[in-house]
Amino acid sequence: MVIRCGWCGTDPLYLAYHDEEWGVPQHDDCRLFEKLCLEGAQAGLSWITVLRKREAYREAFLGFDPVKVAAMTDAELEAVLLNPGIVRNRLKVFSTRKNALAFLAVQAEFGSFDAFVWSFVGGQTKVNHPKALGDIQPVTPEAEALSKALKKRGFTFVGPTIMYAYMQSMGLVDDHLTDCSFKRS
Repeated sequence: MVIRCGWCGTDPLYLAYHDEEWGVPQHDDCRLFEKLCLEGAQAGLSWITVLRKREAYREAFLGFDPVKVAAMTDAELEAVLLNPGIVRNRLKVFSTRKNALAFLAVQAEFGSFDAFVWSFVGGQTKVNHPKALGDIQPVTPEAEALSKALKKRGFTFVGPTIMYAYMQSMGLVDDHLTDCSFKRS
């Protein structure tokens, strides 16, 4: 019998996300940038809402290539705001370019965004052993530190709760429940 973490429900898209992505360690800078942007877009919404819009986001933001996104003009971002396939929030859309610029600066400083972000967990997945969803904290000291470091470098929509969700989704933290069949660690 397959047992999954209770948060993913029964939506096939959510199930695939849980089974194939969530908690799987990610080290590709482009994917790390994409998820950083998507987690910021999700602020105040449910993750499934943004997950359903992910392909539209990929198209609107040029495959989340940080160099291309950093070069987007105001006119291009205004055009993105007309796209019904994404969350059309001006602050979130324009923050994507701002975050791309900050992302490129972090890459230049640390050699990669991967090296920077993984330093907050000592370079390896922090494995928790939650027995129930209620055992998972929405914010941790590591997420607070990451949030503070990103804000200091000019990122937006990177609060500690968003950063903890980011850390979970990118496999920096493994919060799969102990009885989850898809536990990666």
